[in-house]
Amino acid sequence: MRAIGLTLLLTLLWGLSPKTAWAQGAPAPTQVVTLGNSTVALTGPWKFHTGDDMAWADPSFDDSAWSAVDLTPAAGSYDPQIGSNGYVPGWTARGYRGYSGYAWYRLRINVESGQTALALKMPDNFDDAYQIYVNGQLAGQFGQFRAHGVTAYVSLPRVFPLPADVRSGPATIAVRMWMAAFTPMVDQDAGGLHGPPVLGHAASIAGLLQLDWDAVDRSLSDDFVEIAILLMALLVAFGLFWLDRSEPAYLWLGLTCAVILARVAIVVVTNYATWIGVSLFLIEDAILTPAYIGLWVLFWAYWFRLDGMARLHRAVWSLVALLGVTTAMLRWPLYGGLIPVHAIAYLLPLTYALKLLLGALLVWVAIRGIIKDRAEGWMALPAVVLVVISLYQQELTVLHLPGAFFPWGIAVTLNAVATILSLAVITVLLLRRFLQSQRQREQLKQEIEQARQVQHVLIPEALPSVPGFTLESEYRPAQQVGGDFFQIVAGSDGSVLAVIGDVSGKGLKAAMLVSLLVGTIRNQAETDFDPMRMLQSLNRRLIGRGDANATCLALRIAPDGGVALANAGHLPPYLNGKEMVIEGALPLGVMAGVEFSLMHFPLQPGDRLTLLTDGIVEAQGPGDNHGRRELFGFARTSELMRQGRPAAEIAAAAQSFGQNDDITVLGVEFTGATEAALAR
Repeated sequence: MRAIGLTLLLTLLWGLSPKTAWAQGAPAPTQVVTLGNSTVALTGPWKFHTGDDMAWADPSFDDSAWSAVDLTPAAGSYDPQIGSNGYVPGWTARGYRGYSGYAWYRLRINVESGQTALALKMPDNFDDAYQIYVNGQLAGQFGQFRAHGVTAYVSLPRVFPLPADVRSGPATIAVRMWMAAFTPMVDQDAGGLHGPPVLGHAASIAGLLQLDWDAVDRSLSDDFVEIAILLMALLVAFGLFWLDRSEPAYLWLGLTCAVILARVAIVVVTNYATWIGVSLFLIEDAILTPAYIGLWVLFWAYWFRLDGMARLHRAVWSLVALLGVTTAMLRWPLYGGLIPVHAIAYLLPLTYALKLLLGALLVWVAIRGIIKDRAEGWMALPAVVLVVISLYQQELTVLHLPGAFFPWGIAVTLNAVATILSLAVITVLLLRRFLQSQRQREQLKQEIEQARQVQHVLIPEALPSVPGFTLESEYRPAQQVGGDFFQIVAGSDGSVLAVIGDVSGKGLKAAMLVSLLVGTIRNQAETDFDPMRMLQSLNRRLIGRGDANATCLALRIAPDGGVALANAGHLPPYLNGKEMVIEGALPLGVMAGVEFSLMHFPLQPGDRLTLLTDGIVEAQGPGDNHGRRELFGFARTSELMRQGRPAAEIAAAAQSFGQNDDITVLGVEFTGATEAALAR
């Protein structure tokens, strides 16, 4: 709130500051220009007047009542944009605070130059468009002047040849200036020419023009470095997200870099060519800038893996939209004055307030990140501070803090330095997180291998040999470890206990639950083959373990073929190729003390029971043109059962169709009670 108050106070003082009037009523001066092989800066004093009247281009017009302005740069001054020597504050700093629109400069000169062709080089920095009239004739312009308005561009070096009849003798130069209403709001010294035009022989002026373009190249050197770094950061961020979709911070970093890259690219393009008018900076100011602030907030929130992202998204994008609207309204005067100019005085503090609120959100995210993970939070803090500096570079100019430095004539902007250094810190954080992720993956790989070895021990490869029964099994996990489980145990009395089930979920958690359940089955089977008590024991093991649950079917086949079957939500078995009708029940782990379905039926010699998990029926074939995938389904499963296919063929058929889950098939064929079994 102090920052907002400071901005409002500065704006108020700015609007109420007394005008420092330029000298008025002085006689119209004549600058004598003697040209040998050199050039002469037309420092004046020039005559200046706000407003617009094409009669002011006439060399006979009496401008003696106009203000006088000297365009001689102060000693040690330099252009804050490109760093070249010499800078003259505009009319807003010299008594015309907040004024925008048209204004004219006039200068009478007396040229002593022989008959060599002359040219005029205009200052590299000006606001925002101009036309040059020499002896009443239009000699050139920068910007497009139309009846309904002016299209301005970022100021660029320009040279204009003088008319052929202007070689020696008196001449009058009139410069018609135009400045957008928004410009005084972002530049405290805006308005008109920020340096003297230079007159000279055409060849000499061409050399000066080349020097000016060299200065532009130097002023944009850090932008080219920033573009290269942003391109690398963008590729790295999107590449990491492509490799690891579970980390959304990579995506948001890539989007942030893309928006920053677009902003810097616009700056570079507009400093070399008049492709994008100042009015089209609405794209950069009202869309890219708010979006880029919001993207930084969201990136750091995802980086710290904060909770409540849905609420944060709503807050961020609401502020971004409001900031975009207010910024666009500030720009509306560029489009013909649809918004009253005096309304800018109210919109500007509101815009600053919205931008500061987004910055406050970023600080809040950083604080939450430090609270959640102190080590990573404090490591990320320098990057967050640098991001804040880059976000509020324009606001720092209100305090007259320099935004650019020019070591060895090369421009280095605080914004570019902050962006590059923040990306460097983020790169270190990315490397740190990548190494941590690699260690976690290696640890997880070891844990999965250990779980696979445990399952290898628990899932029987060799089935017991029980007189009167033919047993077979086929187990094919979809991953390294599976969620299916089964056990076939031979009783001392010649009976057989078969248990088959499917744990919910996949991966390491499912594998651990399988280990728990198989251990329980083996312990229970040492003393009791009763299917109902088996399911009840397994149910007690899963209760209280969160969302852990499993379907399970347990059956005991007596030596004489009598079957007791208990079911906990599992698929029904097939008897002689036909699906049995059994009562449904809840899976294991859903409710304590639940009663599972129980049924009894006899087997005759030659009868075959087939038990399976849902990995058979849920196998999926390749997708069609619309992405729909066909299930293996119950019809195909029933056909295989009707044909009496062995367990291995059934599992292979589903797997070749398109395995999507663990596949388990058990086959139990009753061949007939033996005399020894009947004797018991």
